[in-house]
Amino acid sequence: MSKAQTSKTLPTQACDQIEITPNARRVLEKRYLRKDSRGRVIETPEGLFRRVAKALAAAELIYDPKADVAAKEEELFGVMSRLEFLPNSPTLLNAGKKNGQLAACFALPVEDSVEGIFDAMKYTALIHKSGGGTGFSFSRLRPAGDSVDGEAGIAGGPVNFLNALSIASDVIRQGGVRRGCSIGLLSVHHPDILKFIAAKDDPMALTNFCISVAITDAFMDSLDKGTDYDLINPRTGKVTGHLNAVEVFKKIVAQSWKTGDPGLVFIDRINRGNPTPNLGPIETVTGCAEQALLPYESCNLGSINLAKMVKTDGSKSVVDYEKLGTVIKTAINLLDNVIDVNHYPLPQIEEVTKKTRKIGLGVMGFADMLVLLGIPYDSGEAVKIAEYVMAFITDTAHDASEELAKKRGVFPAWKGSVWDAPVGRPQRHASCTTVAPTGTISLIAGCNVGIEPFYATVFVRNVLDGENLLEINPYFEAAARHQGFYSGDLLQELVTCADLQKAESVPDTVKRVFATSNRISPEAHVRIQAAFQRHTDGAVSKMTNVPNTTTPQEQADIFLFGYREGVKGITLYRDASRELESLCADEKAHKLVTEYIKANP
Repeated sequence: MSKAQTSKTLPTQACDQIEITPNARRVLEKRYLRKDSRGRVIETPEGLFRRVAKALAAAELIYDPKADVAAKEEELFGVMSRLEFLPNSPTLLNAGKKNGQLAACFALPVEDSVEGIFDAMKYTALIHKSGGGTGFSFSRLRPAGDSVDGEAGIAGGPVNFLNALSIASDVIRQGGVRRGCSIGLLSVHHPDILKFIAAKDDPMALTNFCISVAITDAFMDSLDKGTDYDLINPRTGKVTGHLNAVEVFKKIVAQSWKTGDPGLVFIDRINRGNPTPNLGPIETVTGCAEQALLPYESCNLGSINLAKMVKTDGSKSVVDYEKLGTVIKTAINLLDNVIDVNHYPLPQIEEVTKKTRKIGLGVMGFADMLVLLGIPYDSGEAVKIAEYVMAFITDTAHDASEELAKKRGVFPAWKGSVWDAPVGRPQRHASCTTVAPTGTISLIAGCNVGIEPFYATVFVRNVLDGENLLEINPYFEAAARHQGFYSGDLLQELVTCADLQKAESVPDTVKRVFATSNRISPEAHVRIQAAFQRHTDGAVSKMTNVPNTTTPQEQADIFLFGYREGVKGITLYRDASRELESLCADEKAHKLVTEYIKANP
């Protein structure tokens, strides 16, 4: 098979009765499909979805010995094989396999003891080996140089243990396909906060860790007033010093401007949305900041492909809410079944997870939906669509959770939760919705990632241990062919990361709808994130791109804008501040385009 793979989906390639792009096929073959002892693929994409559906449908018998398992298997197989909904990667990889671990994200506590710290390392290795990602709060650890067993000045501090955890997890490949990814949080009130802010100053440090500062309301109040705030030693609970909030915020902004880390997590806002405050406060979020979890809690995720939720109504395209509602109900059922058939890496994780039964139903392909509707991403209409669609998803998810609760029982920690009082509403799950980044499953589904705008209309994706996959936006290509401005020269121009807005052959109306991430204002990025967040139980994973010319003060303003808009966390990436861009202006990229043009004149 030629390496000139593309994401072209119009028309799509039939693959075992499943419409799938060549790039999706390649990713499935490389990462997801079962292989024999010699590494030869022995499973088809259809077989993968059948394996997953069969394993998850079996959970129906737990609650109804007379359940029509075959019919449920067909229902679950249908939403996956039609690429309307996909569960997270560990479920696709491991469902139906011996001791299959199916959840995506885990929160591990880091206790302030040698035993607790090394337990966290061991548990991290087990989770990453099984395919999960991890979130940590280091806020319980005593500061560097603090006393240990009465001996002064020997505590390592959070940053040292962050580095140790990173090294330990660096050698573990998730499910044999990738390195584990983690996020580390530290309270802004921790005495070591300045060291933590600068922990990723070296671009080669903590390459598999994101870091974020847990920001409190008290800090934001001090920032607003320009005053000092308290530093608190977690070992003693006593105030040990003060820092000026403005100066600390400047350091956060400067480091984010330079490297993209740290981000901000508004921890008090997250806890105001904690569905089970009776079980204690939330201290951390998961690897891509999309799910807030209690210590030892895990969550399985899944995403609806919004590109499949559009229909033609007369002369215009509209959101197909009837179809969306049907898919939501099936997805909630599927995710609930995952909890029951999952093989958990630790008994305490199984205990806490089954106590709250959190699931994370989210979306992908939002940018595709907007193009199909003819709506620019950076518009007020896009914000309205984000609000309407996510509100519908969460409301319908809660209805579906209530239906399951009546059949299977409420989640065990329901008593004392926000669902108990004052609303008194039965729910199978403490929370239902979250918006994850969907990096790989969106590629399988043939749609854009999460709620992000398009990265580019033509680019090369570096994946699969160095293999390069050519990505051509199928809607852009279809528009170009239909309107007569398609050409090989245009593809060659755009694959160099040339600005679409400057391409003379492309009509302005097309440029407006296909505005890419680096052409969309940071405020527009944040408005979309906030629109989804207003109707999401958990958090929303979203990268806010800012131009390379953005100043630190402008970046500070964007952070504050996000806080005012009500997001639960925010991460900014200034273009070219890290070497993360895809292949641009490269001979390999031009060669891939040339091969594609020959195959698709």
